[in-house]
Amino acid sequence: MFSIILEEFLTVLECYNLSIWPLQIFAYLLGIIALFFSIKRPKYSNKIVLVILSFYWFWNGIVFCPIFWAPTYTFAYLFGAFCIIQGLLFLIGAFKSNISIGFRGNFNSIIGIIFVVYAMLGYQLLGYSLGHVYPKFFPFGLVPCPTTIFTFGIFLMTDKKFPKYYLIVPCIVAIMGILAVYKGIFEDIGLILAGVIGTILIILRDRNIKNE
Repeated sequence: MFSIILEEFLTVLECYNLSIWPLQIFAYLLGIIALFFSIKRPKYSNKIVLVILSFYWFWNGIVFCPIFWAPTYTFAYLFGAFCIIQGLLFLIGAFKSNISIGFRGNFNSIIGIIFVVYAMLGYQLLGYSLGHVYPKFFPFGLVPCPTTIFTFGIFLMTDKKFPKYYLIVPCIVAIMGILAVYKGIFEDIGLILAGVIGTILIILRDRNIKNE
């Protein structure tokens, strides 16, 4: 039964990837730019990274979830609404400057880089080994799961406390990863780990900042 459900979803991905090509390349370029500005931190780096994150989440909420996924899975409409909310939060955050992003070379930042690399490369390579080959694969930044892992990676490269409401939607997606793994999308083991580890490390970091 679950193999049939997985194959149906992979068929959705096939149609999706063929329809949006070559946007996958653009999504990777944006990810590289976001990583660069997270590490180098020139002027307006926070705004650039947050706008890129906003684009990813808006795209998932406006295009992938309602147009491509929802016809076979009604719950995708709600999923899309969550993605739009997250996109709005990042867009607002870009103007309010309430998130400070910057690689510090500490433990959190290194784990953040690992999450980013997994979202951009590891997720797809693991999927390839499982037979999820293009066009039946999960494009970085353009479907919720690798987007969420990437988002947690960026969160771990923040160097100051930020409002915890930014974590709500990514945590929901990470929890849903349990169901995805159960259905055979084993790439999402990384999603679950990113949600659990990322959230714990951010809370511990903020608690230490409060005690300083």
